[in-house]
Order: sequence, then structure tokens, then C-alpha cells
Amino acid sequence: MEAEPPLYPVAGAAGPQGDEDRLGVPDGPDAPLDELVGAYPNYNEEEEERRYYRRKRLGVLKNVLAASLGGTLTYGVYLGLLQMQLILHYDETYREVKYGNMGLPDIDSKMLMGINVTPTAALLYTPLLIRFFGTKWMMFLAVGIYALFVSTNYWERYYTLVPSAVALGMAIVPLWASMGNYITRMAQKYYEYTRYKEQDEQGPRRRPPRGSHAPYLLVFQVIFYSFFHLSFACAQLPMIYFLNHYLYDLNHTLYNVQSCGTKSNGILSGFNKTVLKTLPQSHNLIVVESVLMATAFLAMLLVLGLCGAAYRPTEEIDLRSVGWGNIFQLPFKHVRDFRLRHLVPFFIYSGFEVLFACTGLALGYGVCSMGLERLAYLLVAYGLGASAASILGLLGLWLPRSVPLVAGAGLHLLLTLSFFFWAPAPRVLQHSWMLYLAAILWGVGSALNKTGLSTLLGVLYEDKERQDFIFTIYHWWQAVAIFAVYLGSSLPMKAKLAVLLVTLVAAVASYLWMERKLGGGLVPRQPRIPRPQHKVQGYRYLEEDNSDESDSEGQHEAGGFAEDEAAPAGPCPYEQALGGDGPEE
Repeated sequence: MEAEPPLYPVAGAAGPQGDEDRLGVPDGPDAPLDELVGAYPNYNEEEEERRYYRRKRLGVLKNVLAASLGGTLTYGVYLGLLQMQLILHYDETYREVKYGNMGLPDIDSKMLMGINVTPTAALLYTPLLIRFFGTKWMMFLAVGIYALFVSTNYWERYYTLVPSAVALGMAIVPLWASMGNYITRMAQKYYEYTRYKEQDEQGPRRRPPRGSHAPYLLVFQVIFYSFFHLSFACAQLPMIYFLNHYLYDLNHTLYNVQSCGTKSNGILSGFNKTVLKTLPQSHNLIVVESVLMATAFLAMLLVLGLCGAAYRPTEEIDLRSVGWGNIFQLPFKHVRDFRLRHLVPFFIYSGFEVLFACTGLALGYGVCSMGLERLAYLLVAYGLGASAASILGLLGLWLPRSVPLVAGAGLHLLLTLSFFFWAPAPRVLQHSWMLYLAAILWGVGSALNKTGLSTLLGVLYEDKERQDFIFTIYHWWQAVAIFAVYLGSSLPMKAKLAVLLVTLVAAVASYLWMERKLGGGLVPRQPRIPRPQHKVQGYRYLEEDNSDESDSEGQHEAGGFAEDEAAPAGPCPYEQALGGDGPEE
């Protein structure tokens, strides 16, 4: 019986036709080298390049979705835990039974002070942290600090709650500044991977046209804020499925409340000191906090495992190499840019309007008239309305960029004016549909505000060397506005509405004035970003003490520079590696 031929020919062995295969090419040691190591005969370089950049674009979309979902989970856990914690600690029966004379109200006041006061110093350290750790790792560390704040609620003491609140306050501005910078960088990368053929023709040193990444940036910001505003709805899940079962109804909690809305003074004056009809068991509290902790840990894993780097390694080195003193000064030097000065009122209003939705509208109008048990549903309406309305930001693809931003401000203006003349009666539910409608409409204005501002900053400041400074300034002014709301929490509602209205009008007027200046051709004055200061020898970044050079080389170089009194004026090796001819004139 004849033996079957092997499935694969043995290397070097003679084929069925001797030392040649079916195509007449010799096999074994006599085979030509090109046939062994040459390109695959059916290889299509253009098709492989197209597939490569398609994978790159999918990777960018994955980064955007992971960062958006991570930010949503982080903020939702933070808001949900803080809300549940403050309600439990407000009940005097809960405090006396569980904590005795530990002074829980004093601990809560110091905790809120740490969360609201600490971010006002963030302008001093946020750019340094982002440049030192990198954008992705700054996001991961900040999300980890949020998770640390959640973990301290397992053991509620002064030495756990207050330090973690201070650490959380320090992480607020770095987290959201790095998030804004990250989404902007992803839009720029997506443009590069979409127009890779144009990039190859123009050369690696040629920058794309200004505003070319704006459509992608707008879409990515819409995706991010559609997820982010869901955090307000997700934060109410502990209230809906756990805490609402222990709350008194509105007839008990609002028994001494006399006025609501525009006639109210402070936050819920006359509200009953006992809001829990039965105290939740410690076991159930631990289960809820464990779920929140697991969610915060999941957000950390999303940022760590699914978010790619915002910059290439060499770009990260360049961003750090401008000097730490320059990194510290550059946020302050950007004040000379008239565009930022004109946008500061909008930054402040952006902080005001979020706090008004969570405190003024939700507490002064909602809880004051409908009871604490309906607070969660009111904030769910706000969050879902803002998330759905974020899609309206896509109108900026066809309309001028000022239209969505001014439209959101105009909607808030109408609502603020109506709040001036609206004082809902306590313990009356007939007008509850109006409160839900007002919450949804306020969410629509918030979505247009946040999407429009973040997109505008990414379009005005395209240089990757200054984006982290710009988003740091934006979120720092938001933090200052939130601190101002914290200080003025005891003011009458009419005073709060007046401040909100004046800030809104000033923000819109200042923004339109900025657009008029840009339309008139006025060139903004931006601070110069110093060039990276690398000590380069060949392919290495060397320190002052070069351990690789011999004594004779060091003496020869020292003698040569002493004779010439200067280094040669030719291009440095770093610029040669980038394809440049030398320093810019």
C-alpha cells in the first residue's frame, strides 16, 4: 500500500518533482532568498493601511465611551452617597441612637467645608499634577480618591470623613480638567486617523487646518455629557430603592414649613428634625455602601483598563520638559487672552446653575412643597432631561457655534424670571407636574451650556501644549462659583435668583462681545509656550553627568567650546530626528 504524502512539505526535502515545486522554483538550500523572505504575494498595502487606521479610530471611540462611563459612575456614586449620608445625619434620632454625643453635625459641616473650600486652591497644583502624572493617570488617581471617600463611610468618624473630604476636594478640579482635556485630545486623534492620507502628504510637522477637528469634538462632547448627566439619575437609585422606605411623608416633614419658592429663606427653614420613621439597620447600610464601593472600583477599572493614553510618550516628555516653573505660571499668564476673560462669567454661571438645580430648585421648590420622598424623582427628571437634551448640541454641526450656547442661556433666563414670581404652597401636590417640567427644562439648558462651553474651549485652543491649562481655568472658576454658593446658602431665595440672573446676563453679553471681537479680526494675545529643554546626545536624554563619555571626550569638548565660546548653531539632534532644520526664527 502506497504511503500518503505529508500534509505540509518538509523544509529542504525534495518535492514530487524533485528539487523544484510546481511553479518551477527550486526548493531546499538552492531556493532563492527573495522567495523565502519576500512580501506576501497577495499583500495589499493600501488595504492594510485602511484597516490599521480603522482599528485606531475604533480605539478612540472606545476611549471616549470608557471615559464617559467612568465619569458617570464616579460622579453618580459620589452624589448618591453624599445625599444619603446628609439625609441620615440630618435626622436627630438617627444621630442620637447611632452616634450619641460624637458631634455629627459638626463633622458634616467640616466635611462640606473640605469639599467646597479646597478646590479654590486647585489652580496652584492642577497643571503640575496633570503634567507630572499624565492625563490618563491623573484621571485614574482622581477616580481612586473618589473611591477612597466612599470607603471612609464604612467607619464614620472625624478622622476618616474630614481628611477624605479634603482629599476629594483636591481631586475635583484635576479630575474634570483632565477629562475635558482627554475628550479634546481624542477628537484630535480621531481627525488624524480619519485624514491619514492628507497627513502623509503634508508631512509630520505640518499642523492640520484650524478648526478641522471641531465636528468630531462636538460629537464626542455630546457623547460625554449624555453619559455624565445620567449620573444625576443614577445617584438617586439608593434613595429610590432603599432610603425612601424609611422616610416620613410630607405631612410630617413639612408640618412647620410656612413658605416655599421665592418666599423661602435659606434652605428648608422649618423642616422637621426627624425625617426617618424607622432607622435602617446597619447591615442594610453596609450592603448599600458596598454596592457603591464596587461601582466606584468599576469606574477605576474602566479608566485604567479601557482608556488609552492621551499623548504619545515623546509628547508626554515634551509637555513636562518646558519647566515646572513655567507650568506653574502659565495658567496665570493666560489671563492676558481676552477670550478667556470674556468667558469667565460663563464659567462662573456654569457652576451656579448646577448648584441651583441640586439645591435651589430641588430643595427650595421641590422638597419644600412635595416632601423629601419626591426629591429623588425630581433629580431623575433633571438628569434624564439633561442627558437627552445633550443631543441638541449636535445642532452646532449646522448652526453657528453661538446658537446652542445662547439658546441654553435664554431658556435659563426665562425659567429664572418665572421662579421670581412662583411660590408653591407647602404640602400641595396639584402643581407637582410643573416642578417636574421645570426640572426637565432646566436640564435642557444645562446640557446646552456644558456641551457648548466645552466644545468652544476645544475649538478656540487647539494647541495640545495649552489645553490642560484652559480646562483647569474653566473648572477652577466653576469651583469658585460652587464655593460662593456654599457661602451664600443662608440667603433668601430672591437674593439667590438675583445673583443667578445678573451672572447669566453678564455671561451672555460678555460672550457675544468676544464673538464680535473675533469676527472683527482681533488677534488674541496668548502666552508663549517655552520649547522643551532636552539634553540630547544621539537617541538618549542625558543628565548633567554623562556617565557614557570618557575623560578625554569631556576635556576635548570643554576645550572646543572654550575656544569657540559658543556651541555650533546647527540643528540639534532632537530637531533632526523630527525632520526640522533648526530653531524657529
